[in-house]
This record gives sequence, structure tokens and C-alpha cells, in this order.
Amino acid sequence: MRVDITLQQLEAFVEVAKTTNFRAAAQALHVSQPALSRTVRIVEDLVGARLFDRDTRHVELTPAGRELLPIALRILENFNSSFSELSQFLEGRSGHLTIAALPSTGVALLPGAIAEFREQHPQVEFSLIEGPADAVRAAVDEGRADFGLSVRPGPHEPLLYRHLRDDPFVLLCRRDDPLAARASVSWSVFATRPFIASSFQSSIRPITDAAFLQRGLQVQPALEYPSVAVAGALVAAGLGLTALPRLALQLSQNDELTTVPLQRPVMSRPIGLVTRAGRSPSPVGRAFMDLLHRRESSPR
Repeated sequence: MRVDITLQQLEAFVEVAKTTNFRAAAQALHVSQPALSRTVRIVEDLVGARLFDRDTRHVELTPAGRELLPIALRILENFNSSFSELSQFLEGRSGHLTIAALPSTGVALLPGAIAEFREQHPQVEFSLIEGPADAVRAAVDEGRADFGLSVRPGPHEPLLYRHLRDDPFVLLCRRDDPLAARASVSWSVFATRPFIASSFQSSIRPITDAAFLQRGLQVQPALEYPSVAVAGALVAAGLGLTALPRLALQLSQNDELTTVPLQRPVMSRPIGLVTRAGRSPSPVGRAFMDLLHRRESSPR
């Protein structure tokens, strides 16, 4: 059985049932009493039963009306509750965010930002995807992530980039290494000392290769590491030196190690927000990306 009763008609029925008075119900609904009476008659015709017994002095529900009342209340409550949820979503007060991030940005930038955001948006849920730059871009491109926190994508990829910060490269060495006492070192140091390189899948490798190219250096890696944590362990074991962006240092915290700024040339890794071109962000996604941008724009 299909009954095409509108929400407005249900509200009229419920208001009459609550007040047991057509005049009071009409005033509450801001309609004329004749208009309200017509609406109730339409509902009765659609239901196929009389809903109110009424005379000049009394209005009361019929058995059919008493059966319909809890159904109508439930429908109106569910409708209002659903639109309340939609309103919260549209206002950025609720929702679910999936963020794809480099390991370094996931550790260095996201925890504090999520904590700050949830103070004002406690109903927002987060899921994180961690991986190298190509995996981050793929997650965004395929719609598995709302946005990425990664390096600048290539010019031919269907992705947009919003810059957050430049992540400068430093030398990672042992504290007892003579280089640790210097104010800065040149990239040429890696031509005379064993260089521990990142894998080709990392966002670090293209930048270290570019630095060697700028200096005209031919550096053959002594070792290649799959993760920054492994790189730190290799350096701590005295197996060589490496170059890392500062954000990555939180992935390799070791009291035996220290850093020295790398110059000649100064190299940095651009870090920003990566989104899919042509895809509108959700309200909560836009709000969180704006928060990340504000945090990174503030003096550090």
C-alpha cells in the first residue's frame, strides 16, 4: 500500500492530535483554520479512514487516528534527525576523513592538527593511510583518500597541490663524528664518505640525486634503506652518512645521532595538500585542510 502523504500533512495531523483543537493547531502552524481542516480531510482520504471524531466542542482521535499518531511522530522524528545529521555534515561539525600521508608528515604534522581539530569537532572521525609519495597520490586519485599530505605531484597528474612548507635537508651523522661540530656541510661530503641512500620509491631520492647533479658529483650509494628508521640505525652503526628532510627525523630518534645543515646547494622537499582535480572536498575536509594551512603559516 502506497500512501502519498507529505511531511507537511503529517505535521498538521500531529498538531491537531496534540492540541485536540483545530483553532489552536492552525495558530501553531501559521495557517488558517479552513486550510487546516482541508489538509486533515486530505490525510483522511489518503489513509482511507476517519482520523478525528469532532463536533462543535470536542476533537478526539479515532482508533485509526490513535494508530497513525505514533507512526507519524516516528516519521517526523526520523526526518528531522536525518536533516540534523546533514546539517552537521554541511557545517563541518561531523563526518569522516581519510588522509593519505608520507610517514614523515603523518608523524610530524597530523597528530597535533587532529588533536586541535577534534577540540572543536569531536564528532569527526579520521582514518589514515601511510605510504610513499606514489601511494599517497594513488590513494587520492582513486578516491580512497579525501586528500594527501605529500610532495608536489607531477605536472601531468590530475591532482591539485596547496603548498604548506619547505622541508630542508640535513646531514644525519653520529654525535662523535667530526662533522657534528660543523655549522654546516656541503653535499660534497658524500663523495668522500659512504652515502646511505633512500630507495627509488621514496620522495627523498629524487632530491638527493638532484643535489649531486647540481654539484657535479658522482656518488655511488654504499647502502640503500627502505625506511628512515633503518637509515638511522645504519648511520648509528657507523656504516655511513645520509641526508634527510627535517620532518623525517622524527622517524629516526636516536641519542647517538645528530644533524648538521646541508648547504651548497640548499635543498628542500616541498610538502603540501594534494587533492583530486574536479572533486569538491567535503565541508569537514575543507575545514581540516584550512586548519593545516593556518598551522603551517604560523611562525614556528
